[in-house]
Amino acid sequence: MSKNVLIISSSPRKGGNSDILCDAFAEGAKEAGNEVGKIRIADMKIGYCTGCYACQKTGKCAIQDDAQDVIDKMMAADVIVLASPVYFYSICAQLKALIDRTVVIYPKLANKQFYYLLTMADTDRAKFDGPLAALRGFLDCCEGSEEAGMVCADGVYECGVVKGTPFVTAAKTLGEQTR
Repeated sequence: MSKNVLIISSSPRKGGNSDILCDAFAEGAKEAGNEVGKIRIADMKIGYCTGCYACQKTGKCAIQDDAQDVIDKMMAADVIVLASPVYFYSICAQLKALIDRTVVIYPKLANKQFYYLLTMADTDRAKFDGPLAALRGFLDCCEGSEEAGMVCADGVYECGVVKGTPFVTAAKTLGEQTR
């Protein structure tokens, strides 16, 4: 059965290393027969959550920007791929802002499969612990959802250097597994 796969690329660099992994994952997921959509949130206007909690009363965020469109797509997806470059051993600000904005729906963001695609310049793989903790903290709030897989590409700094590495193959293979 075909799944609705949503890939959220948070890299501020179009064609950056995590963005390339998104494209490889998309290729594999399409080959598996899925409907695949990719969003580059760096191309969107997504403000940060102000903690006003108006959404808890109205069911809608008080901030009028592109976040609601992404959130609607997240709700409709069976599979959500969160991709981020690692900045200061955490996820990038663009992805964190979007995650914080899901406070409007997170109790309803349930029973999803989540995949993570992370890239960093550092070669100490233990440095992925911080970004993975951030992503898993979000997942813990999505009832019945599961971490289905990840690619953590280390030693990739310059834009595009991930091309031709085993990390790209791993991302495509992960996408193929979304059957």
